[in-house]
Amino acid sequence: MGEREAALTAPKLVLETGGDSTVITPSRTYALGRDPTSDIVLTDPRVSWHHARLHAGDGHWIVDDTGSTNGTWAGGERIIHLEIEPGTVLCLGSPADGPRCTFSEIPRPTAVHPLPGAAAAGRPSALTAITGSLRPPSSVRPLPTKVFRIGRATDNDLVLGDLSVSRHHAELRARADGRYEIADLDSHNGTYLNGQPVLRAPVGPGDLVGIGHSVFCLVGDELQEFVDTGDIDLDVSDLTVQVDGDRTLLDHVTFPVGQKSLLAVAGPSGAGKSTLLNALTGLRPADRGTVSYDGRDLYRDYAELRQRIGLVPQDDILHTQLTVRKALSYAAELRFPDDTAPAERAARVTEVIDELGLAPRSDQVISSLSGGQRKRVSVALELLTKPSLLFLDEPTSGLDPGMDRSVMQMLRGLADDGRTVIVVTHSVLSLDLCDRLLLLAPGGRIAWYGPPGETLDHFGYAHWPEAFEAFENQTDRDWAGQFRESVPYRKYVARSAAQRTPAGQRPPAGAPSGEEPRLPAAAETPAAKPKPRRWRKQVGTLCRRYASALAADRTFLAVMIALPFVMGAMAHALAGSRLDQNTALNALLILCVGGVLTGAANAVRELVKERTIYQRERAVGLSRSAYLCSKIVVLGTVTVVQSVVLTMVALVGVRLRPQGGSGVFLPPLVEITLAVALLSLTAMMLGLLISALVKKEEVTMPLLVLVAIIQVVFCGALLQLDHIPVLNQLSWLVPSRWALGAMASTIDLHAIVPGSLTDDPLFAHRPGIWLLDMGMLVALAVLYGLIVARLLRRHEPAVMRR
Repeated sequence: MGEREAALTAPKLVLETGGDSTVITPSRTYALGRDPTSDIVLTDPRVSWHHARLHAGDGHWIVDDTGSTNGTWAGGERIIHLEIEPGTVLCLGSPADGPRCTFSEIPRPTAVHPLPGAAAAGRPSALTAITGSLRPPSSVRPLPTKVFRIGRATDNDLVLGDLSVSRHHAELRARADGRYEIADLDSHNGTYLNGQPVLRAPVGPGDLVGIGHSVFCLVGDELQEFVDTGDIDLDVSDLTVQVDGDRTLLDHVTFPVGQKSLLAVAGPSGAGKSTLLNALTGLRPADRGTVSYDGRDLYRDYAELRQRIGLVPQDDILHTQLTVRKALSYAAELRFPDDTAPAERAARVTEVIDELGLAPRSDQVISSLSGGQRKRVSVALELLTKPSLLFLDEPTSGLDPGMDRSVMQMLRGLADDGRTVIVVTHSVLSLDLCDRLLLLAPGGRIAWYGPPGETLDHFGYAHWPEAFEAFENQTDRDWAGQFRESVPYRKYVARSAAQRTPAGQRPPAGAPSGEEPRLPAAAETPAAKPKPRRWRKQVGTLCRRYASALAADRTFLAVMIALPFVMGAMAHALAGSRLDQNTALNALLILCVGGVLTGAANAVRELVKERTIYQRERAVGLSRSAYLCSKIVVLGTVTVVQSVVLTMVALVGVRLRPQGGSGVFLPPLVEITLAVALLSLTAMMLGLLISALVKKEEVTMPLLVLVAIIQVVFCGALLQLDHIPVLNQLSWLVPSRWALGAMASTIDLHAIVPGSLTDDPLFAHRPGIWLLDMGMLVALAVLYGLIVARLLRRHEPAVMRR
């Protein structure tokens, strides 16, 4: 803790490079280089990809050359390590004419004659006027006279070295009436105006334009840029969550979270820790109260701010069948723009792997890692997009004390690097690494907020078990009331609250006091829906990832390969050499059962086992339809191949129409193969429906058996359903009913097996009946798919469904 405080005594400086200026703060480290993901990007070819590192230590700034090819120079000499002070000038790549980095003090604000360039940091901040954030502008530029293009590519007027920004992301345009408008250029992650996605909208004083990690404000004839580097405050005010009308899960929870701090949230079971986490991340917004992200209302601006929040649930958010590097690479494809080069994504993946110490295990399958290492991989996934806020739910659950400490030390390091980290935990072994502890009492009330080391003294206990035992035994004790009357409450909560104005109630620059920030007119700001190109890209990436995960699951592969052969062999044994009165009905029944089991077994676990992954990816922009489409494409391909194998093994060499004649339209074997394939696909969609309905993976197998039994009973091979009013109508929802009808129509089953059972209208050997049977299978598959899409919506962040 002492070293962190010493580093923070280093002054903030202004770094000027090529006419741009950046305020550097001691709370983080800055990477300089040609890599677009660097904090300070220099495009000169003499600058190395990763050239130098700038960081604070012992009350001053330090620059370290990181093995650059052409060197870092100061005063004509090549340096490896140098202490920086105001006035220092560095030359990168060449001592004579290499790109210059000039360091200067932040000048005091001057309302009359604001200075250009480096003085941007000293100008009055528009962000302070709009949101109350005290961040100074990272850079200030004159407003364009015509068009000002913003993006990641070097040919833009404003280059943003942020991988979440598209190469050509947006344009700020001057209009004929003297006003300005922002126009999105088909970007991947969208352009936002006052937190809402826009395609084109007018911009005026008091508006916030969000692009990637940057926010822009118009001030007079200037454009102020504020880069979110992680130095943000989170203010939680009066959060209340109730269920069932009167049951309170969170009760007026208020606390501040400072920049670059590690906060632990603890408390007995049922105290509301998970509810608080859901409220802070937008998964389940609070019924009352606000969550303020650097002065901005998180719920109102969630569409934009969700990209700056990382969440690591208790369950894995990666496909554990993949290697570490491959899993992170697929995640990078989904989260970064389509125009990001593979080398750029690979560099960011490698950077995150190195940051978390995963390099020795980067090519190891995730499922073979220890619990602590797997948690590091989940954290690595969230760090790909450089979030400012990182939430973790029980990251040390099930770990031994050594791993517990290791994970918490990792989180401490992440906070020191310039992030705000909030961790929900049951463990008290490593609370000394945290800056603050939030202790919730039963009923969702705050029993303590402050330094962990002061907690036990406040309660009057010597050990943690005694304190937690008191929560269970002293149910009448007013834990929250006692804390509100204490000195720590006034010191750590009330003092901060007194300095804070509720988010969303600060007037915009130039607006009358009390006026809400202006939101653009709905007609001019249509929601930025995913573009078809982006949707196709997501489907392609998801299909490749899912296929890789399935191919790596050897048990699943073995079952998929064996099942059609086993069921086909059974059907072939029943059919014999020809379908006759004794064999036809049984053979078709086994084909129906085999087709249903093949399709449903493939899909019945696939959504429920990935629910945590889907929920997290959906929160950061994954398309629901793209996710479902990828499942249908991959599983559908596998299912069709299996159904063809099943039918060929069962019926090749079998005389299908001993009475002579062809099928309704095609040869009998072709028509039956089509019917079994369509049945398997429909059963696959039914399996996805079951998987979307259930809450636990363990219940899917019993339901699969039940589905198979229902298919047998209602297919029409055992009961004469067309004469039983209620059962007949119910059977219309059963895929095997229509599949058996199509196969029976193909071979004219009534002619082979005369009798009342086969005298079913759906078995008739007529074109209209065969088309009806096949059409109903298609209709059922579509119906199941629509229901699955609707059910998937239940597992998305609640704030996205409003």
